[in-house]
Amino acid sequence: MRLSRYFLPVLKETPGDAQVVSHQLMLRAGMIRQTAAGIYAWLPLGLRVLQKIAQIVREEQDRAGAIEVMMPTIQSAELWKQSGRYEAYGPEMLRITDRHDREMLFSPTAEELFTTIFHNGAKSYRDLPRNLYQIQWKFRDEVRPRFGVLRGREFLMKDAYSFDVDFAGARHSYNRMFIAYMRTFARMGLEAIPMQADTGPIGGDLSHEFIVLAPTGESDVFYHENWLQPRDTAAVDADDAAGLEAFIDGLNADYAATDEKRDPAAEAAAGDKLQQSKGIEVGQVFYFGDKYTKAMGVTVQGADGTPITPLMGSYGIGVSRLMGAIIEARHDKDGIIWPDAVAPYKVVLINLRVDDAACLAAADDLYARLTAAGVEVLYDDRDERGGAKFATADLIGVPWQLVVGPKGIANGVVELKRRGGDKIEIGIDAAVERLTA
Repeated sequence: MRLSRYFLPVLKETPGDAQVVSHQLMLRAGMIRQTAAGIYAWLPLGLRVLQKIAQIVREEQDRAGAIEVMMPTIQSAELWKQSGRYEAYGPEMLRITDRHDREMLFSPTAEELFTTIFHNGAKSYRDLPRNLYQIQWKFRDEVRPRFGVLRGREFLMKDAYSFDVDFAGARHSYNRMFIAYMRTFARMGLEAIPMQADTGPIGGDLSHEFIVLAPTGESDVFYHENWLQPRDTAAVDADDAAGLEAFIDGLNADYAATDEKRDPAAEAAAGDKLQQSKGIEVGQVFYFGDKYTKAMGVTVQGADGTPITPLMGSYGIGVSRLMGAIIEARHDKDGIIWPDAVAPYKVVLINLRVDDAACLAAADDLYARLTAAGVEVLYDDRDERGGAKFATADLIGVPWQLVVGPKGIANGVVELKRRGGDKIEIGIDAAVERLTA
């Protein structure tokens, strides 16, 4: 993509109402624009990142055996009245009435709808287990939306719901999602620590929040320093229920807790290996049994012909929130530092002298070669000063900068720089080989 034709409305100054780094940089980098309190338009650069995050989430859900669907954002209030949540949910739910005076709502979550759809399509124990998921927009009318996409009113979310015939199956479904989440966040270059969360009246220990460590996070978190070491999940077989449970139990042997769930005895046992930081919640896995299936009268026929009430789990990932979390964890004074897996482009190609025939020819040739090789290139061909081009490249955080200048071209070399790292002079063919490897 040529930057001269792109829509990238970067800002030189930080907007005064942006309180956290991710909000500031997403506005300055031309990724989002606020249209109402807590509601944002996603501009081309931001949308590319959002789609890449969503694709990683999708791939890991598919790998875990979940099946993608798409539910409507507008739901009937009758479903929520059936579960008993319509009045209990509170003012965060946006309630509306259609032209026929039917009560509707804009989905803040989707347990009732998924339960209903499953009920319509499953009749026997042979139809279980199942895990259905979607990546869809949600709306919660936060009283004080703030921090940009970290606490907005409209947000993109992955929500999944598992259905099992018994607790052993439900626990296995929970563990499959647990390991899928670890793989998801690791692919995005994030240190996401699972921390036990409150299960409320359900009880038990099957609820975990996944917290990304970030100095500007909202929550205080406490954890054993072992969590700072990468956890290798490559060899974990999600189909092996016993092996998967043993692996996860081993992970959870290392202490990790939010401020609300601190355990003084476990912290004392950790001793000087106890760490404290700030964190941002980006996902949660939660078993809630028959809370919704029982309330909504869902049964399937068991192996002996008796009715069984399926047991459910719920698994959410804040897809749009993840973008803010990544920026909070990965930035410097000049801008964003995207991990390769979610970067909007792999390389920014900078022509320092668009009025120089040799520079123009070399830059155009590099753009054509890299594009033909499938490399995502943002070509800064604008008639701007070099300093302005470097500032834009650093701000938007693309992993590589490939710089074409008259002195280098005269010597057959270009400059290759890793965002946040060192720069080298390299031959043109070698630069193409490095970026296409």
